[in-house]
Amino acid sequence: MPRLAHHVFFTLKDNSPSAVDNLLAECKEYLDNHDGLVDFSVGRRDPELNRPVNASFDVSLHVVFQDRATHDVYQTAPRHLEFIERNKESWASVMVCDSNLDD
Repeated sequence: MPRLAHHVFFTLKDNSPSAVDNLLAECKEYLDNHDGLVDFSVGRRDPELNRPVNASFDVSLHVVFQDRATHDVYQTAPRHLEFIERNKESWASVMVCDSNLDD
């Protein structure tokens, strides 16, 4: 089975440095160390990379699961759901991009 990449791009209502820092910390606390997770990274948009093809967002989350099944379990995991509940009011928009990875 192919690994599954799950990329999430958050645009915040308040994109102050402290609000971005808060979401980064929340991602690290609630979204890392799930079963089946083989890679985790989260970061802020680089403002110097301001090109027409670079989408506007504040925080990007990139996780890779060992397969689709572990991704599906993650979607309903209590820590993932708690993250959403704790943070959803701060989001102006969220874009999710999932893909199967070729080895």
